[in-house]
Amino acid sequence: MKPVLVIGGGIAGIQASLDLADRGTKVHLVERTPSIGGVMAQLDKTFPTMDCSICILAPKMIECYRHPNITIHTQSEVVGLEGVVGDFNVKILEHPRSVDSAKCTGCGLCSEKCPVKKPSAFQAGLGQRKAIYLAFPQAVPLLATIDREACLWFTKGICKTCEKVCPAKAVDYEQKENTVELNVSSVIAATGFEQYNPKDIGEYGYGRYKNVLTALEFERLVCASGPTGGVLNRPSDGKVSHNIAFIQCVGSRTQTTGYPYCSASCCMYATKEAVLIKEHEPSSHVTIFYMDLRTFGKGFQGFVDRAQSYWGVKYIRGRPGEIREDPRTKDLTILYENTEIGKVEKMEVDLVVLCTAAIPHRDNRKLGGVLGVELDEFGFFADKDMLTAPVESSKPGIYVCGSCHGPRDIPESVAEASATAAKAAEDAARAEVK
Repeated sequence: MKPVLVIGGGIAGIQASLDLADRGTKVHLVERTPSIGGVMAQLDKTFPTMDCSICILAPKMIECYRHPNITIHTQSEVVGLEGVVGDFNVKILEHPRSVDSAKCTGCGLCSEKCPVKKPSAFQAGLGQRKAIYLAFPQAVPLLATIDREACLWFTKGICKTCEKVCPAKAVDYEQKENTVELNVSSVIAATGFEQYNPKDIGEYGYGRYKNVLTALEFERLVCASGPTGGVLNRPSDGKVSHNIAFIQCVGSRTQTTGYPYCSASCCMYATKEAVLIKEHEPSSHVTIFYMDLRTFGKGFQGFVDRAQSYWGVKYIRGRPGEIREDPRTKDLTILYENTEIGKVEKMEVDLVVLCTAAIPHRDNRKLGGVLGVELDEFGFFADKDMLTAPVESSKPGIYVCGSCHGPRDIPESVAEASATAAKAAEDAARAEVK
């Protein structure tokens, strides 16, 4: 039976790969970063059950890595595709890790001794990593990676500290790019999404005010594995935040930014993060500014009701017009119209969290051109038919799941992943018959 190609190693790509592998179908999983896991690996809890995110994800990551029917290609990208359903010829470009994966044990000694520091993408820029690093503690595969743009050996021809201290002699500065060619029956795209950068909305002060964060940055701040160990120290002065406000629909549901759609999960993850704050410090004051509460999933409305009645989270209908900072204390003042009473009001807070739009991945257009599939007006992969073929792309044999074709939450992404696996398994079976 011909294998299936899965592009993207987030929760959707992992679930699709496992479903196919358990059916006996070989899978090649391509991920552009050093580890599979995606955005879900950065989350503290999941809604509405408040289960530990990495506790759910890590076993799936390990199962994916150890499954005999799955081959994982990290730090790789699909650069070519030709053929038709049942007979696709694919080219995968594997970028050098500069570490021998057969020798590296993931001990982390190289990272401890490396003198170069850079903002950590996993910590959403709030923490730092070294030029040679492990993606995160539960990374799969648990291998070190050298950032060649930061490494002193690659930029200045000096150092080589990591090579000297590595007990396994795994550092390999001579690694080159490698091209892998495969013949597969079908392709599943599960490349995920990106966050809108709210710097363009100047009135909120993101990028100018240290105490204005995005929701993903706050997720790392509140997480026990985050840069502060889960303590809500605000970035400006390390003061513990007790008065926090969330602003919904930042960049979405407006024509100004070009993203007029709802981002689907913001109402719920803001509620989840608000509950996390109250669990950390019950005396804290948490306010969520919203346009409309869209709690459409199973148990979602009940979760919001409990946040209000049990935890005391306050919801105010209205979109704030401006955030101002006190230059001395770094406290923030939110100016807003309370649309329920038709009155302009202001609120003093320690920290503001912006719930930003989920936007198409920056590589969608490039990958769409390689795969030969259409994009919608926003840049997401277009599905064949929203009702009758929701996981099929415009090209037969290429399927889409998760947030690569529109904002999705985790349960919806997982359900779509299983749907694409079922479709791809049919293609693999027909290819075998031929």
